[in-house]
Amino acid sequence: MALLNSAKLSFLICLSICLCTLMYMKTKVPSPQADEAVDTAVCGIHPDDLCISLFDGKELGSECLKLHKPESLLLGTKLNCSRLAEDLHFITSPLSKEEEEYPLAYIITIHKELDMFIRLLRAIYAPQNVYCIHVDDKSPEDYKAAVRSLSDCFSNVFLASTTEKVVYGGFSRLQADMNCMKDLVSFPVPWKSVLNLCGQDFPTKTNHDIIQILQGEQWRGKSITPGVKQPPTMKYRTENQHKEIMNPKGPHVQPLNLKKGRPPHDLVLYFGTAYYSLTRPFVEFVLQDQSAKDLLEWSKDTYSPDEHYWVTLNRLPGKTAMLCNRSPQMTMLVIHSLCFHKIEHPYFSINYRSAFFFIL
Repeated sequence: MALLNSAKLSFLICLSICLCTLMYMKTKVPSPQADEAVDTAVCGIHPDDLCISLFDGKELGSECLKLHKPESLLLGTKLNCSRLAEDLHFITSPLSKEEEEYPLAYIITIHKELDMFIRLLRAIYAPQNVYCIHVDDKSPEDYKAAVRSLSDCFSNVFLASTTEKVVYGGFSRLQADMNCMKDLVSFPVPWKSVLNLCGQDFPTKTNHDIIQILQGEQWRGKSITPGVKQPPTMKYRTENQHKEIMNPKGPHVQPLNLKKGRPPHDLVLYFGTAYYSLTRPFVEFVLQDQSAKDLLEWSKDTYSPDEHYWVTLNRLPGKTAMLCNRSPQMTMLVIHSLCFHKIEHPYFSINYRSAFFFIL
């Protein structure tokens, strides 16, 4: 019996050694050259490569995130801006003449998950572009301070001069974009188009890809605001009054059971996405035209007004040559469906905003 037990013990020891050796060989640490290859191919200036690795479920995506976790941006510390740009691989010069001659503006509304915002900014950053960051006024002060420190590292990144306590589905979300637009039109960068994002977006296209789409035959000189005439199921949003309730346990929009009057100037309301690509002339029109101002004021007590405001103004009669694309075939197409995904934490969990957003 003792001999048998000794044989069993020897067998188990041998088996353990073999298994450990096999596991070591499979998990062997890559060489520095291999790490550099992953870093350059996926984590550099090509965000679509990263997204492909994420969508395909490859380990490459997770390795990229490990390599570039923005740990250098710590709450409550002063940033080393030159090291930040170098370590996180921010682009420091235009990558093509076409991009240099077509600067973009971005509006990014954020309130949480600092690391995700840094990754987003790094992925879409180009020195010829300009970025307005709206930080929810309800956000913690240390979060605001960290975003401010990051923006101070770049001359073309700034915080909105006026901030809102944003309530989901409320007018404050639309007002946040308006605040950034006012800042952007006075900023000394001759940007051509503005795109709005939230902190959980991430690009699937490069800056050059986006420029080519916007300058293509279908979209050149046009604002992209996909939508349809307001369907009956959505009329409660604009036929009844609503009010933002700033409840500490959960800010929300509450219906008031009060009827609203007709839209100003007898405008026909459309319903669509809150996310857009707008030309600079369209933005200037929104900020200056009386009908646009009147619709903005009328929309203050509606539900989720950013889902009717842009799409309605972009279909005003008589402005189609400069502002609109009325082709029914294009109704479901939007720049964000081509270029951005909404990503929820954890980083690999992807949700689509609505039926308007899909990969073509």
